[in-house]
Formats: sequence, structure tokens, C-alpha cells
Amino acid sequence: MINLMIDASRYLMILLIAFYTYLNFRFFSFHDEMKQKKVCGRQNKVMFLIHALAYVIIWLETGDERTLVFYLAQAVFFLAYLLLYRLFYRNLSRLLVNNMCMLLTVGFIMLTRLSFERATRQFLVVVAAALVTWIIPFIIDRVWQLSKIPWVYGAGGILLLGAVCVIGTNSYGAQLSLDIGGYSFQPSEFVKISYVFFIATMFYRSVSFSTVMTVSAVAAVHVLILVASRDLGSAFIFFLVYVFMLFVATGKWRYLMTGLGAGVLASLLAYPLFGHVRTRVQAWRNPWADIAGKGYQITQSLFAIGTGGWFGMGLYRGMPGKIPVVEKDFIFSAISEELGGIFALCVLLICLGCFLQFMMIASQMQAVFYKLIAFGLGMIYIIQVFLTVGGVTKFIPSTGVTLPFVSYGGSSILSTFIIFAILQGLYILKRNEEEEDEYEG
Repeated sequence: MINLMIDASRYLMILLIAFYTYLNFRFFSFHDEMKQKKVCGRQNKVMFLIHALAYVIIWLETGDERTLVFYLAQAVFFLAYLLLYRLFYRNLSRLLVNNMCMLLTVGFIMLTRLSFERATRQFLVVVAAALVTWIIPFIIDRVWQLSKIPWVYGAGGILLLGAVCVIGTNSYGAQLSLDIGGYSFQPSEFVKISYVFFIATMFYRSVSFSTVMTVSAVAAVHVLILVASRDLGSAFIFFLVYVFMLFVATGKWRYLMTGLGAGVLASLLAYPLFGHVRTRVQAWRNPWADIAGKGYQITQSLFAIGTGGWFGMGLYRGMPGKIPVVEKDFIFSAISEELGGIFALCVLLICLGCFLQFMMIASQMQAVFYKLIAFGLGMIYIIQVFLTVGGVTKFIPSTGVTLPFVSYGGSSILSTFIIFAILQGLYILKRNEEEEDEYEG
């Protein structure tokens, strides 16, 4: 009977998330606010159904009553978060909040299946991050002075990255984190936000050639410190974000082409300079040549994705634990194996829906400062998604980047909460301005 329920649950969860994904894009076709609210309400119901169904299966498989308590704690959190956000921020983007919660739900399901202890730690981080970032939309709506301190963002980011380069903890060949009082955090996750603010404040003031050269120099310092720390995944994100923000601010194609060309040249130079880069590139080119060594992680990922097929094997029916660091860099492979390729593709489309809304917010902002912030943070998000999924599917070499809101990691969770809260604040700011214009008109 349990086997039958698990088999049935695979297909039901796929149908539910497919419907959620359909609603995610259907939302954009409606201009009537009431219809949009109905779409968001249906998304909430689907999310809670997926959540409940998955934890019933987890409980049936493990017999661990702690999972039921953990499920109830999550359900209460999601319900409170959705209701209180709507209560305090009347003009919020419900779609953005829904997608945050949906991605967190998928993350909790997979982490509980992989490691109950890590799932509970992730939950505590999520609750703390939600509380800490609650005030951000309020700040964005009221503090224009954020555009007046560019060098605080620039210098602060360089100092933090420099500290990691000098005294950071080594992880898989790269210096990524700082240990303070027994707690570890990854500064680059937060510096990428200050980095976007620095670029936005500078280009808001001027896009003259001298300003472009100044900002380019500061951006280069950020990237070079990350390269020296061997955090090449973050260096790639920082570099691409700057190139695209420069293009949007100036509208000059020569900057975009020159920047991308410089990026290709830098990648070619990095190959002979860094041993772990060579290892990852060789594993990407032909992982089967050393399946027990360099190619082990990527081959296990490909086996998992291939074994899962379109419909997955069902929770606890796969072997995602064979993939090294599966709960962080390779969680997309675990989702594909046990929940199925269709389910994983829907998760990817939900991420794409978030990015589309980020770009819509950027296009609607009148102030260049806010427009560049929305665009820059949106690019950070989608590049990170691309690097994660591209790495686990062997589309590109693995970069050690996590999937936002889904992968395990406190720094990643908090920084992503901050990014979404800032974008939410910009959306609320725009809606408030539109209401004021209608009232005055």
C-alpha cells in the first residue's frame, strides 16, 4: 500500500507543480488585479498541497514522528509569512512572495529527505532571515539616501573580500568563508549586493568615460580578489553583472562586446594558472575518463538525472547521497532523480518567472538608480541559477554555486532573502507612486 502511495505521489506532485508553474506565467497575462489575486490564491493552495503530500511520504518512509512536527512548523511559518507580508505591505507583489515560498518548500522537502539535521538548521536560518529582512521594503520605500554613499558600498565590499582572501577558510580548493565565534559565513554572498549598489550609485550620477573607468577599476579589484581567493564562480558572477549593468547604463554595445571578450580571455588565462580549474574543466570535458576520481561528482549527477527520467523514482527511491555535496551545489540532481525531470524543469521555470518579474520591475522604475539596482540584482539571481543548473547537467564546468532558496547554506539563504526583499521594496515603491498619481489626478 505504501509503495502504491509513493508511486501515485510522484505523478500527483508533478501535476501540482506543473499547474503552479502554469499559474506563474498565466499571472502575467492578467491586468485585472482581482484576477491576479485569484491566481496567487490558487498558487498558495497548490504549494501547501505539494508540501503536505511530500511530508506524508517522508513520514511513511521513515516512520520518524519528528518529520510531522517539522512539517507543522514549516506550514505555520509559511502561512504566517504570507499573511503578515500581505498585512504590512498592501501593495506587495504576491507572485514574488509565492515563488519564494514555493522554492523554499522544494528545498525543505529535499533537505529533509537528505539530512533531517541540516533541514532543521536551514529552517532556523530561513525564519531568522525572514525576520531580519522584513523591514527592507519599508526602508527602500523611504530612504533615498541609499544613493548617496557609493564608496561605502565599494570600500566595504573590497575589505570584506580581502579579509576572506587573507584569513578565510579553505573549502574545495577555494577560500570562501570567514569563521567568527564558531559560526561560518560567506561574505561574497553579501558583497554581491553592495557591489550592485556601488555600480548603481556611480552610474546614477554619471556615465562619462572617467566614471566608467573608475567603476571598472573598482569592479576589477572585486573580481581579482575573488580570483586570488580561487572563488571563480563568484568572480564570474561579479564580472558578468558589471558588464551587463555597464551596457544598460550606457547603452553602448562596444562596452558589452569588449567586456565579454575580456571575460573569454580571462577564462583562458585562468585554466593554466589554477589547478582546481583544470580539474573541473577536465571533469567537464570527459568525466568518464576518471569516473572514480575527478569525474566522480559529475558522473554521479548525470547518473541521477538519467535514472530519474521525466517522472522520477519517488522520494527515498533514488540514491542522491552518492553525489558529493549534493545538498549544496548538486541539489538539482537530487530533485531530478527522485521527483523527476518535469518537476525539476518546473522549478527552473519558477526561477525564470522570478527573473522576468525582476526585469519588469527594472523596466518600470523611473529613477536610474532604482532601475540599475533591480536589473543588477536580477542578473545576479539568474546567473547563479544558470551556473548551478549548467554545472550539474554538464552544460558548463561546475562552479560550486548554490541554487537560490533551494540549496543548503545560511549565507546563500540570507543574501537571497535580501535580494528578494529589495526587489519587493522597489515594486511597492512603484505601486505607491502610481496610487499617489491617480489620487492627485
